[in-house]
Amino acid sequence: MTENVGVSGGQLTDVPGVLVGQAERIGEGWLTGVSVVIPPAGSIGAVDVRGGGPGTHETDALDPTTLVPTVDAVALTGGSAYGLAAAHGVMRWCEEQGRGFEVLGGRVPIVPAAAIFDLGRGGDFSLRPDSELGYQAAQDANTGQVRRGNVGAGTGATLGRGIFKGGVGTASVRMRGLNSEVVIGALVVVNALGHPLGADETLRNLDSVPGLNTTLAVVASNARLSPAQAKRTSVAAHAGMARALAPIHTLLDGDTIFTLATGELELKGQGPADVIPLVELQSLAAVAVQAAIEDAIAAAETITTPVATFSRWPV
Repeated sequence: MTENVGVSGGQLTDVPGVLVGQAERIGEGWLTGVSVVIPPAGSIGAVDVRGGGPGTHETDALDPTTLVPTVDAVALTGGSAYGLAAAHGVMRWCEEQGRGFEVLGGRVPIVPAAAIFDLGRGGDFSLRPDSELGYQAAQDANTGQVRRGNVGAGTGATLGRGIFKGGVGTASVRMRGLNSEVVIGALVVVNALGHPLGADETLRNLDSVPGLNTTLAVVASNARLSPAQAKRTSVAAHAGMARALAPIHTLLDGDTIFTLATGELELKGQGPADVIPLVELQSLAAVAVQAAIEDAIAAAETITTPVATFSRWPV
């Protein structure tokens, strides 16, 4: 499959220390997969869920008021709620690497996860990601070129009422001036009810919606953010989804954005208005998400299964 370069010219692994791993199964009834993002140890995590039909795991642990502010990995998976079992495999990998919140007798890795609905698109409704596929995705994690399109959690993804092929996309942007070393990257899985052309056509055909839908994203930065600032970054990043897809955040979607902050660089203020760099970072998070969604749609490829032919969006 073609591995296109993100439309922004970047990818999530441009954020220093952030790893991306992916695993998928295609054929003989399979069309699904898992994408894993592994940040440096001690990275702050947050999440904002806007869709009305989310499938998630450990998202409550990312509330800024909870005990553990750090995240060891984020798992994005196919298989709807069944596929959340993939997070257990990622946890097992993290434990083997000595990662996790230290407790008496060992460590408990913090691995939030979110799932898209792709059940049955390969032909067999019972085939969905499990713990082993999650483990394989974590084993694949590296800082190299991020695979795009029909890979990982985007393997069985669609958009536009399930007619067109969705997939995985990624992008990155940099801040300006004093904070030019700060990178904001995004990895997305586009499995949307909507499409890039706007709401009109989609809304006229809602009676033909096949199943549930979701767009997932992980935003990461090498900036130092508090848990509350990371949470607000996830909130702001949802604007990127709204600019790229319509409709978005419907009852038929599980749209979710995670934010990871590695803490490498302190944001540098400019005079008394030292909140401005944080506003810029959060605004750029939306830019990165929008670019990553556009990248996912461009990278997705037509595939035929026993169920249907899912066509590449005409870009």
